[in-house]
Amino acid sequence: MPTPPENRELSPYTGWTRAHWEAAADRLLLAVRPHASPRGGLIDLPGPRPSWSGARSDGLEGWARTFLLAALRVAGAQGEDPAGHLARYAEGLAAGPGRPGAPDPDSWPRMADTRQAIVESASIALGLRLTRPWLWDRLDDRTRHRVVDWLRPALGPSPVDNNWWLFGLTVAGFLQDAGIETDRAAATIDRSLARVEEWYVGDGWYSDGDNRAFDHYNAWALHFYPVLHAHLAGDRTLLDRYGPRLHRHLDDYVHLFDASGAPLPYGRSLIYRFAAAAAPWLGTLTGHTPLTPGATRRLASGTLRYFLDRGATDERGLLTLGWHGPYPPLVQEYSGPGSPYWASKGFLGLLLPAGHPAWTDPEEALPAERTDTVRPFAPTGLLVQTTAADGLVRLHNHGSNHVHSAEADEDDPGYARHAYSTRTGPSAGPAPADNHFALLTEDGRASARGPALPAGTGPDWAASLHTPHPGVRVLSATLAHGRAEVRAHLVLGAPEGTPVRQTGWATTPDGPHAELHPVHGYPEAATAAELPTGETLQGPGTRTLALHSTTSGPSTLFVALASLTAEPAPTPATGLAHVRVAGHTLHVTWGNGSIDGSIDGSIDGSIDGSITRLDLAALAALVPNGR
Repeated sequence: MPTPPENRELSPYTGWTRAHWEAAADRLLLAVRPHASPRGGLIDLPGPRPSWSGARSDGLEGWARTFLLAALRVAGAQGEDPAGHLARYAEGLAAGPGRPGAPDPDSWPRMADTRQAIVESASIALGLRLTRPWLWDRLDDRTRHRVVDWLRPALGPSPVDNNWWLFGLTVAGFLQDAGIETDRAAATIDRSLARVEEWYVGDGWYSDGDNRAFDHYNAWALHFYPVLHAHLAGDRTLLDRYGPRLHRHLDDYVHLFDASGAPLPYGRSLIYRFAAAAAPWLGTLTGHTPLTPGATRRLASGTLRYFLDRGATDERGLLTLGWHGPYPPLVQEYSGPGSPYWASKGFLGLLLPAGHPAWTDPEEALPAERTDTVRPFAPTGLLVQTTAADGLVRLHNHGSNHVHSAEADEDDPGYARHAYSTRTGPSAGPAPADNHFALLTEDGRASARGPALPAGTGPDWAASLHTPHPGVRVLSATLAHGRAEVRAHLVLGAPEGTPVRQTGWATTPDGPHAELHPVHGYPEAATAAELPTGETLQGPGTRTLALHSTTSGPSTLFVALASLTAEPAPTPATGLAHVRVAGHTLHVTWGNGSIDGSIDGSIDGSIDGSITRLDLAALAALVPNGR
């Protein structure tokens, strides 16, 4: 399909308009057609391996998630469907749920046998709800009864205690809207929302379950389903409860997008890519957003174009399992070839009329393009740091996890790093962990971080405590200003002489410029070593700087100065901060790049007057015994 011409007057940052979104949706949908089963009940996409749910479940996933895209495309066009998308999915509805669990090539799996089918039921139900006048209402009674019979088990309690509760809610919302099982549907909605309510921690943030997992699931699941349900149901009570939370979340969330359009690659399920744009669209759709219409489209179009311009689809036009192109370390065991099509949620903006200001107002700059920002997300322990000179986003993690046990012997690269950025790492597999502080064994093995317990946040800092070994605690803090990062670690209870290692950013040869300098606790005049850290989702050949030292007693403080920048000729990071250590207290005076002798000498040069003081021992006392 031809790409519409760019419109740089309307969209000075991306060049893209609504026509580009419609064309992109059509291309994605047309590309999967050759992979439909004989009667269209499944879409079996090629891939390196099936998910842990098996090939039949993967075929349903390919069907359900692309159906959601078709529904958004057609509903956004008020039923106009020149490419005939809905007709093909109508055939699938007639074939798939007719004999659930049967061995024929079109039958959907039963939820009782394949719990992943519960996830896909939400996409199917939402698609049916959005296209009800043009699809559901035109199906014959036999097909409708079969579809309802297949959906009905999703009304039970969730078998997974996290965002999965919202899949039953979404099925219930459709059935309630269609006048089917209304009492049971209402009970499912109430039960699901009550469970998710227990994970709301304030300021627009939910944990994805009981494990302090704060990531993109906040945006593409935990806000997405309740707010969209309330909007579609016209339920003012629910919208008044959940809409302001979305508004508050977006006030933070918008800072996680690079000037390039890239969302921050942090957390799990990153193969959903431009689903990250769903929540900003939803805020505009429901009137609960701090973003202007032009800023919303700039963010969403930037994100969609970021991936499509960087090889997110293969030569057949199919979304791959990865970030730019295929990247196996990013693929979870639950992911199959159809999983990336949850990216369909990113097309939610098509529900806005063509004349809406989100499509007709000029694009506006993102926060990362306007001003330097250091911003804590207090309930989560996250600290975001952006710089306008290069539009780069960094996230320092002092409280978000996806682990349940302090005895976990391996870290999840998507959660356990101390820092993430839109243009680096994380490293994976046997490669040394980037942005990690570790105690080393005699044979050089690095300790895992495990759960990070938040120890506090401030205007330009965040801190956490972790237990790398029994009886050993590490209080870690990041202080940030401009592009400078002061990384401090107070090691408590480790035997004297224990080797430690601080690593920095994993950068590709053509990526941003990284620095890592010793400040305190490392050998005088030490130079960071360069470690090969292999391929990351940003590309191959990454290198990561590392500092080494040893503990000197029952409590040892290590401080380093780090920097990451894409500026073409950056000043040395040593001119960005003067750090004075008194006992276990840091006094940091921030500069503008012209400070001399900033690491261990007197201040000589230009400063901006900002000073940060942080007592690490006092913070460690706030989380005694790792609680």
